[in-house]
Amino acid sequence: MARHLITSALPYINGIKHLGNMVGSMLPADVYSRYLRQRGHDVLYICATDEHGTPAELAAKEQGLPVDVFCAQAHDAQKAVYDGFALAFDYFGRSSSPQNVEITQHFARRLNENGFIEERAIRQVYSPTDGRFLPDRYVEGTCPHCGYDKARGDQCENCTRVLDPTDLINPRSAISGSTDLEVRETKHLFLLQSKLQHEVEEWVSRHEADWPQLASSIARKWLNEGLHDRAITRDLDWGVPVPADTWPELAAEGKVFYVWFDAPIEYIGATKEWADQDPENRDWKSWWFEADDTVRYTEFMAKDNVPFHTVMFPATELGVREPWKKVDYVKAFNWLTYYGGKFSTSQKRGVFTDQALDVLPADYWRYFLIANAPESDDSSFTWEHFTATVNKDLADTLGNFVNRVLSFSKKRFGEEVPAGSAAGEAEAKLGEQIAELLAEYEGHMETLQFRKAAAALRALWSAGNSYLEEKAPWLEIKTDKDGAALTLRTAMNLIHLYAVVSEPFIPTTAQTMREAFSLENDTATWVTADEAKALTSVPAGTPFTVPPVLFAKLTDEDLAAYKERFGGEPA
Repeated sequence: MARHLITSALPYINGIKHLGNMVGSMLPADVYSRYLRQRGHDVLYICATDEHGTPAELAAKEQGLPVDVFCAQAHDAQKAVYDGFALAFDYFGRSSSPQNVEITQHFARRLNENGFIEERAIRQVYSPTDGRFLPDRYVEGTCPHCGYDKARGDQCENCTRVLDPTDLINPRSAISGSTDLEVRETKHLFLLQSKLQHEVEEWVSRHEADWPQLASSIARKWLNEGLHDRAITRDLDWGVPVPADTWPELAAEGKVFYVWFDAPIEYIGATKEWADQDPENRDWKSWWFEADDTVRYTEFMAKDNVPFHTVMFPATELGVREPWKKVDYVKAFNWLTYYGGKFSTSQKRGVFTDQALDVLPADYWRYFLIANAPESDDSSFTWEHFTATVNKDLADTLGNFVNRVLSFSKKRFGEEVPAGSAAGEAEAKLGEQIAELLAEYEGHMETLQFRKAAAALRALWSAGNSYLEEKAPWLEIKTDKDGAALTLRTAMNLIHLYAVVSEPFIPTTAQTMREAFSLENDTATWVTADEAKALTSVPAGTPFTVPPVLFAKLTDEDLAAYKERFGGEPA
């Protein structure tokens, strides 16, 4: 089986993320990782908190904490939420780790040796009020491209254009709010991306046909506009230090590397963090170094992160002139909106992941978000759509099927799977249908088409309901008790099949369904086509229990309460 390296965009450390962030990176990466593990592949799913740059310093300042203390606490808080969503990272690291410092400095030295880093004097925003230079996010103002008046000095949140602080109209300090700003000369390191343009174009051209159109079009747009040399250092107190052995003057001035230089390198750094926990059994380099022929690397991210991962980080890796693994497939997502408006961490608009878990268990959110993933275009979260999806798909189609099958069988046949008649024409027809739907589901999962995969999974659940309605064991038992027993036994086998194949989407519920049956040596990780056709993995005589209601049906009162708490439209 193949070795699969999977990463999702690193969440910023400055606060709990919203649902749009979850569905645009970490959750689909987790679903795909779980699926691949079930199919027997060797999978390493790596993520980490992105802890450097101005967001960390500003958030720490707001809370009155030293930045390292703030980051440690925020990392633990985010990890707790991701554990609550049952994200099965192999390792969830920190970009402030010694491992990332080591590898980032190594990359910088190698780029410098190869002629791709240059020290330049530049004019930069300086705040006399604050007594310091103001890098990127320490400057706010009006975007020159779209007119958004809360644009940051690194990127406009509204139109996603990458900016420099000096591009902003009516700039102000994000620290003090002062508009008394000057432009002074200072020195920084620049990555000479312009010298790598041709190599990046060649690399992208070998991969873009396989990527989603969203990812390839964004990468191509950046390349067509031409790669510009970019400053990769900042005047901050918190970050990966510029190594003094290579740039003593800049090191003495306290320069650190720009967060977008060290953050992608943290994928490698976090893998080393993981390996360093068990160095005798884990080899981080085998995943990243000279691994083109042995590892398939898939990245998950929202569209605003695509340029950095399809152009800028590959340029860095190419310029190092060492055989570091580069991404094979970029799964890019559009945005999940909140009633048509943008989710916003900074403006606290929409539903945030910790709030979501406070409202309902993770599987409700996991299924809804993946079933409505913003793949081909932006998709809108509304409480009306959420409650309707939960009620129709989870409560009625899956939950009600499980409950009525097990409850009816217990009532009429006791607490063991009944035997009944041998499978007949209806069961053979059902088996063929289930095998076809399972193949469709597998095909969509293999190609990372998550909405289609969710539809195929839903169709699998619906097939069980259709079979049950056709056979109607509550009527059948009146004239053919053995036939009713066969129907229930077949339905119970469907429940076990659902438990196995639904695990990537709803892992906690899947475990509950599986544990309903006291099977010996139940080690099934997937279901073959022959097993799907036979539907005999849960034999007659197997003890079972009726689990609690899997999914509560949401009421009009629930909907009203959600809208009152969170608002029914963007602020």
